[in-house]
Amino acid sequence: MPQPASRVLEFLTVLACLLLPGAGFVSRARGAGLQPGDLVAVVGDSITQQCRYSVFIEDYLLMCQPVPGVEVMQMGWNGETSWGFLGRMKDDALPFSPTVVTTCFGMNDAGEGPLTPQRAKQYREGLQGVIRTFRNAGVRHVIVGSPGVVDPAVYKGDAARRNTALAGAAAIAKDVASEQGVEYAEVHQVMMDAMTRAKAKYGPQYRIGGNDGVHPSHNGHLVMAYAFLKALGCTGDIGTIHYDMTSRKATGSAGHEVLSVTGDTVTLESTRYPFCFFGKPDDIAGTTGIIECIPFNEDLNRYVLRVSHAPPQVDVTWGTTTKRFTAAAVAQGINLAAEFPVNPFSKPFADVDRVVQAQQAFEVPAVKGMIHSLADWRKGLPEEAEVFGRLEAQVVVRCRDLRSRSKAAVVPVRHVITISPVK
Repeated sequence: MPQPASRVLEFLTVLACLLLPGAGFVSRARGAGLQPGDLVAVVGDSITQQCRYSVFIEDYLLMCQPVPGVEVMQMGWNGETSWGFLGRMKDDALPFSPTVVTTCFGMNDAGEGPLTPQRAKQYREGLQGVIRTFRNAGVRHVIVGSPGVVDPAVYKGDAARRNTALAGAAAIAKDVASEQGVEYAEVHQVMMDAMTRAKAKYGPQYRIGGNDGVHPSHNGHLVMAYAFLKALGCTGDIGTIHYDMTSRKATGSAGHEVLSVTGDTVTLESTRYPFCFFGKPDDIAGTTGIIECIPFNEDLNRYVLRVSHAPPQVDVTWGTTTKRFTAAAVAQGINLAAEFPVNPFSKPFADVDRVVQAQQAFEVPAVKGMIHSLADWRKGLPEEAEVFGRLEAQVVVRCRDLRSRSKAAVVPVRHVITISPVK
């Protein structure tokens, strides 16, 4: 048994940890991550209401499946601020009972710039209040995202001044997250870096901020999704296929079942998809170009083929594309998701994406109209509280049914990989 002095020291150590602001909560928050069955609420302003980065997040969590059974819904509201959301979240967000929340405020909070002390104070207090309210409602995990950027190519104002204000807001968001012991998603700097690299690659008129410099097209939204998925703890291990060219045997990791091996052709059935991209590289409404400017495939999208006992060179065919690799490359492992951007998962992925888009399109009026209006009805007709309670429950159920439909759209994909010796 420990001596009395040791017990005192242990007690003082525990007490110190408990008294440090947020110390205990930091470790729990950072260890929480995603859990099976979570409902992730993606909260924000008009950029969230665009249903693009929120769709990409849901696509990833449904199809890439870092954790099974996770659902997503978006709660964007155009023109919103952190303090505006704080005033309505009890009626508009909490009825859906999310367990994980991402927030993305600051674009409206910071204003056109510079960031005034009054706006900075409102933003800080708004974020603090949002976090407290979610915690008190039982939300297990909160990720505070910084605001994005404005694009000088098309922004009709002083882009440098506004981006400076947004950087200031990002610093406040990071500080609040640290102070409150919740996770932080660095959206602002990730978008700034991606914008710099994209303009260097595709030209200064390539826009990451959409047509108005503020609301991104699909390329900018993928960058935002990347930042939030990283903050959600996604590690990027989609799957590994191992093929031995001597024994003609193949194995697949969880979610990838080897059905047969015929010659050098491996047939698989997969329930986990790699993330798939679309569009031309220089098209801001596509995503194939922007992945050259962020490490999405490296960090979040690794679907690896490893080949043992290969000859000096092999041709790998997946779908309609064939690429040549050295024995050293395939022995180390090639990332099929990066090497074959068009692949057998492209169409199934797009099919699920359309279902998710329809789900989130319904969530816009569900939050902004149906649920939100009930607060006024309750005030005006308090005697009909039971009726309004039933309506609220029906909206919640409809949203849940649509999320179930999105999950059901993810079906097993049968595909073939051929590894041919180059003679």
